[in-house]
Amino acid sequence: MGKGRFEAFSDGVIAIIITIMVLELKVPHGGSMEDLMPLLPVFLSYILSFVYVGIYWNNHHHMLHATHTVSSASLWANLHLLFWLSLIPFTTGWMGENHFSQIPTALYGINLFMAALAYWMLQMTLMKTSKDNHLLRKAIGSDFKGRLSLLLYASAIIVACYLPMIAQAIYVAVALIWLIPDRRIEQVLVEKPNESGAN
Repeated sequence: MGKGRFEAFSDGVIAIIITIMVLELKVPHGGSMEDLMPLLPVFLSYILSFVYVGIYWNNHHHMLHATHTVSSASLWANLHLLFWLSLIPFTTGWMGENHFSQIPTALYGINLFMAALAYWMLQMTLMKTSKDNHLLRKAIGSDFKGRLSLLLYASAIIVACYLPMIAQAIYVAVALIWLIPDRRIEQVLVEKPNESGAN
């Protein structure tokens, strides 16, 4: 099965998610800097979530470049990922509106954990789909970053119930880990033309 519609649909959903998030930023009624201050937590949570959605879009794009074929199982795994990503505007808004309090921060972490787990499941499904996806298998390897991210999210969810700002710091740290597109996939894509030329 070709991957064109798979990628196009994902791009469209991710674009809608970002649009919904920005619509959650309500314009203040006053014209002074003081009127903007109550919106600061909402804006900061928006920035963090925008970065996260951008990371998923970027790495999803790279992953599909290293993929040749997709299966019906891959389509469902992708929908599973998009489901958890589509909840990010809700958990982002709740967390920002409640000034990073404990329960909203923990729920945000659960959302991030489930999205990361869904991404890992999609990755595994694509690698098992076909022998044509050998580039992806070669690039992913043991997936240390993916496993570390899940561990950090799980830790942050627990920490959020007591020290939500520490949990926020963990969320930022994981985002920084993934901010640069996955170099494993980039490296394989660079090597691919050389392999083709050698054949």
